[in-house]
Formats: sequence, C-alpha cells, structure tokens
Amino acid sequence: MSEEQRPRLRDLFRPRPISTDRTVTTEADDAVPIGLRVTAAYAWRLLLIAAVVAGIIWLVIQLKLLVIPLMVGILITALLWPAFQWMLRHRFPRWLAVALSILGTLAIVSLLLWLVIWQVRTQLPDVQARSAQAVEEFRQFLLEGPLHLSEAQIQGWIDQGMEFVNEQTQVLLNGALAVGTTAAHVVTGAVLSLFILICLLADGRGIWRWTLRLFPRAARPAADAAASNGFATLVNYARTQLLVAAIDAVGIGVGAALLGVPLAIPVAVLVFLGSFVPIVGAVVTGAVAVLLALVYNGPLIALAMLAVVLGVQQLEGHILQPILMGSAVKVHPLAVVLVVAGGSMVGGIPGALFAVPLAAFVNVAAVTVSTGSWRTGDQPNADLIWSTVPRERRRRNR
Repeated sequence: MSEEQRPRLRDLFRPRPISTDRTVTTEADDAVPIGLRVTAAYAWRLLLIAAVVAGIIWLVIQLKLLVIPLMVGILITALLWPAFQWMLRHRFPRWLAVALSILGTLAIVSLLLWLVIWQVRTQLPDVQARSAQAVEEFRQFLLEGPLHLSEAQIQGWIDQGMEFVNEQTQVLLNGALAVGTTAAHVVTGAVLSLFILICLLADGRGIWRWTLRLFPRAARPAADAAASNGFATLVNYARTQLLVAAIDAVGIGVGAALLGVPLAIPVAVLVFLGSFVPIVGAVVTGAVAVLLALVYNGPLIALAMLAVVLGVQQLEGHILQPILMGSAVKVHPLAVVLVVAGGSMVGGIPGALFAVPLAAFVNVAAVTVSTGSWRTGDQPNADLIWSTVPRERRRRNR
C-alpha cells in the first residue's frame, strides 16, 4: 500500500458522509417501516451508551474511597488556582506558593472550626433551656390547641418513641464498628486529598502531560484543548461558588445574629458549606436557619429570618455577583436541579457536591471536541451547561 493510500489516524476524527453502497437488505427489511428501523437503530445505540455509563458509575462506586479524595483534591485545586496563579505571576517560588496555599487553607478551616466550637460551648446552656421551653410550649399547643389531645395520648406517643429507641439500641451498638471504620475512611480520605492537592499544585502540568500520552498521538491536541477548557470552566465554577457561599454565609449569619437567633456562627458555616451545592444547598441551609428561628424565637422572628435569607440570595444572585465577578454566569436552574438530584441519588452527598462541576467539565470538553474549536484555539461556540458571558463595558473617553 502506497503512502497516499494509507489511512491516517487523524482522519478518524473528521466527519465523513455515510456510505450506503454496502447495505444489504432482504425482503423482511423492506417490510419493516422506515420509522421503525430508524427507531431501532437509535435504540440499540442508546442502550449501548447507557450500558457504558452504568459500567463507569459502577466502577466509580466500587472505587469511591479513591475517587472521592481525587475529586475533592481537584475541586480544592480549582478553588485555590486563582490565588496560586497570582503568586506565580508575581514571581513567588513555586514551593512557597504551594506552601502558602496549603497553610492558608488549613488556617481558614481551623479558624472556622474554632469559631463553631467556641459558640456552641458558649451558648449551650441557653440553647438547652430554650429547647426545654420550646418542647413545653409544643406540649401545651397539643393540649390546648385545635388538636385537643389528652395527656394519655401524648404519653402514649412518647412511650412508643422510647420503645422504638430501645429496639434500635442493639442496631446502634452493632453499627459502632461501622462508624469507626467510616471515621477511619474519612481521615484516610482527607490525608489522600491533601496529598493530591499538593501534587496538583506542585506539578499539575507534568501529571497531565503524562496522562496525555495515554491518548493516540493524533487525538492528543483535541484531548489537551478539551481538558484545558474543562479545567478553566471548573476554576470559573469554583470561584463563582466561593463568592456565592461567602456572600450567603456572611449575610445570613449577620442577619441571624442581629435577630437573636442562637448559633449564628455555626449556621453561617453550614450555609457556606451548603452553598457549594448550587441552588439546592442554599435552600436547605437557609431553611435550617429559619427553623432555628421558629423554634427558639417564635414565628415573627422566623418570618424576619426568612426575609433575610431570601433577600441575601436575591442580592447575591442579581446585584453583587455580576458586579464583583465582572461577568454573568449563565446556568439554567432546571439543569442544575436535575443534575444535583441525579448525583445525590447515585452518590449521596458527594454525588450532589460533584454533580454540577463534573457535568460542566464533561459538557465543555465534549463541545470543544465536537465543534472543532480545539483546532483554532477559540472558545467553544455552542450551548454549555456552565458558561461565562463577559459583560460589555463602555469605553470612557479621556
């Protein structure tokens, strides 16, 4: 075979017209309607794709003790990347930039934990007293309210609850070993995530160059561009969510403190962590703050707390975020909710946390390859689940 006739591997990535010259048909094929044949062709391809996706999900679940620390390390790397790159641009030695990034992150986490523990210890007696008062008020409501329950009925429910707890005691004792094992896994995963974070900051590009060698030579430019665009999207996602989490936590925490809601700092930390799950996390953690206000401060303060939560989220989403970011991040809420719900059903809390950034990465990488933008280096020109649209700035005449 001559050099001109030999097929080139890079030609496999170029779309070609489908040839029907070799199609073999029979009388039975001719009897099947064209619509049914097209449907069957789509069906077996969709089934094959579903089988591959199911296999990947099964493999991830089996290797979850390795996959979760890896995903945590990559997500924290994306969070620290802007500050890390800023230090490198200002001629910080790489080892110093890595050390400052790691130590700064550990210092912030330690400070948040100390504040939570300090406020819990300080307000614990008052919380206990308010809890007893709230239980007594609820009991009086059951007796004198519209339900008109009797003491015997209330005591019967209490006895049933205690019996259920006693029945589950043996289960809880048997699960102590499992809890200890889980705690050991958490510690091991945290150490592994820290090690992955250090490696990615210290030599992330070198690790990716080695990984790129696993692809065929002709596919490496497309894979490199797709991964670069995907990681840039991941950094943009992490930066946006960090901003959203900080605004939500400060606003709701300050509002709770001003309204006299107990445990304002733990609530703020909970809101900060929950906001990394888009839309769903902010709603759930905001509901916790409103519930605390309802239990300990009454319905009026709860309504005021609800107004604070809604006001902070609206202020953050429509005013502060576009101003501080300099761009508007466009994500359809339905896509986010469906992706988070699917991730939580498959992987629980880790699945909900990583669902949106993983979907954004896969979407951007796929669009980069399918549109051919990897050849020119341009941004992918297609619908993205997570995209940044720069705001047009008016030029000022000087």
